[in-house]
Amino acid sequence: MTAHELREKYIAFFKSKGHAQISGASLIPENDPTVLFTTAGMHPLVPYLLGEPHPAGTRLTDHQKCIRTGDIEAVGDPSHLTFFEMLGNWSLGDYFKQEAISMSYEFLTSPQWLGISPEKLSVTVFAGDDDAPRDEESASYWRDLGIPDERIYFLPKDDNWWGPAGQTGPCGPDTEMFMDTGKESCGPDCRPGCHCGKYFEVWNDVFMQYNKNRDGVFEKLSRTCVDTGMGIERTITILQNKKSVYETELFADVIAKICALSGTGYGNDGLKDVSIRIISDHVRTATFILGDQRGVTPSNVGQGYILRRLIRRAIRHGRKLGIEGMFLAEPAKIIIDMYAGVYPELKDNRDKVLSELAKEEEKFLKTLQKGEAEFEKLLPNLMRNPRKVIPGRVAFRLYDTYGFPVEITEELASEHGFSVDKEGFDEAFKKHQEASKLGAEKTFKGGLADNSDLTTRLHTATHLLHKALRLVLGEHVQQKGSNITPERLRFDFSHDDKMTDEQIQKVEDIVNEQIRKAQPVTMEVMTLDEAKAAGALAFFGEKYEEKVKVYTVGDYSKEVCGGPHVDNTSELGRFKIQKEQSSSAGVRRIRAVLIAE
Repeated sequence: MTAHELREKYIAFFKSKGHAQISGASLIPENDPTVLFTTAGMHPLVPYLLGEPHPAGTRLTDHQKCIRTGDIEAVGDPSHLTFFEMLGNWSLGDYFKQEAISMSYEFLTSPQWLGISPEKLSVTVFAGDDDAPRDEESASYWRDLGIPDERIYFLPKDDNWWGPAGQTGPCGPDTEMFMDTGKESCGPDCRPGCHCGKYFEVWNDVFMQYNKNRDGVFEKLSRTCVDTGMGIERTITILQNKKSVYETELFADVIAKICALSGTGYGNDGLKDVSIRIISDHVRTATFILGDQRGVTPSNVGQGYILRRLIRRAIRHGRKLGIEGMFLAEPAKIIIDMYAGVYPELKDNRDKVLSELAKEEEKFLKTLQKGEAEFEKLLPNLMRNPRKVIPGRVAFRLYDTYGFPVEITEELASEHGFSVDKEGFDEAFKKHQEASKLGAEKTFKGGLADNSDLTTRLHTATHLLHKALRLVLGEHVQQKGSNITPERLRFDFSHDDKMTDEQIQKVEDIVNEQIRKAQPVTMEVMTLDEAKAAGALAFFGEKYEEKVKVYTVGDYSKEVCGGPHVDNTSELGRFKIQKEQSSSAGVRRIRAVLIAE
């Protein structure tokens, strides 16, 4: 079964069970400062799992683009990826454990769907602890479906519990489904979740039945939800009986192109294979970030930094394979063509993807030239070192100041009979990471799940701000992005010129006037055509559902939005613009706060 067939079958199955198909969200989360990228299928649905009504109803299904960057350095082995697709289905206060488990089993084992032999399935459920009891209920449903006790494993919270997303919020036990690969077990304690490769996880059903409060107590929820996830790449690997995700059709043409460009073969499981896998994964991820409906470009901060790191790592491994010139556009074209039918934004942004890759390649090649020149300058002093070792701090300075990868420093050092103090470099790098992490924690603290009252107020204020900017600057103003922490809102909008002090004051006055008026904030569900006919703003580059939520602020503004919002503008406090600056070409950025009165 191909990835495309799995995607279509999954959606068709859940639609047949009364689920509405919704569009996957952007890779760049809106109004969530806790993460840089959408990391899971449930991520865009957190407001609805917390109680917001979804316009498409209580049974939902979709396929979602996801990025996880925590283990970039592990990419290159046969299984790790930074970009992946997640299939999901949700119950928002509708069905619960019995129905979810029954549907999971049917999709996995029915010949009409995946047709996996029930004898190959093992499952895990929550073992229980002081916070919540052993999940005998889920185990009993698996037994009723024919899974014997010897293939039902009770595991602790580290294995079979999800959430909350922040310090507080909805969470609960999960049940996970594993397929036996047929490999020999690693020993008597081998079980699903073991890393020996005998068991392969294919699905996860999360049962959100608790709320963790600020005191760390797990309270039962009156409205329970189901959140499930199946990774496309991992699942087709096992369905196709492949040893690696890189052996599937998702990577075959990309790997063939890299081999052709480099004149190397693939499949010997040596260092060249590692480099080919890194290039394949990183170009795919970079293509999806650049081609996203809220796509970012390479930079030295946030999402742009991750993107730059991926592109430069791919270039460096291209050099290891002997590719000297610019080459990333070639595999990127294959990726765009492969996914254009499923994610049309890639086709729409094709020129941007290819031009940004080329710009970054050109820039990095210049970086490498500068680093090499700097290395040559250091060489006379280094030659005086009888140990023929380049200190770690010197290697790190080349990396930190010139973006010069330590592997290339090692290559140059080797050519002159030197080695590099790798331990010293790693120590300097670790100190740098810790400093960066502290800075990131200050930047990205908080989030919707932990501070819903504060972020909800600021989210509502962005609507007032958006309309005020259009009144003052003109109707060409369109929202280009926003980021909200409990402390402030950040709002990007289309406008060429720096705002004058008078314009900033006027916008601020208009927003505060609407707050003083105590305007009611109401919500209606309607079709997108009805929303536009009613005058609602809806041009943020999103894929809208058939039914959308429209928030109206008194007689002032009307906008398509997922929510949540306050009930009345009087709850906001005083609005204050702190800064107005350029964000990128043709885009300005406002930073503002709400002050309690």
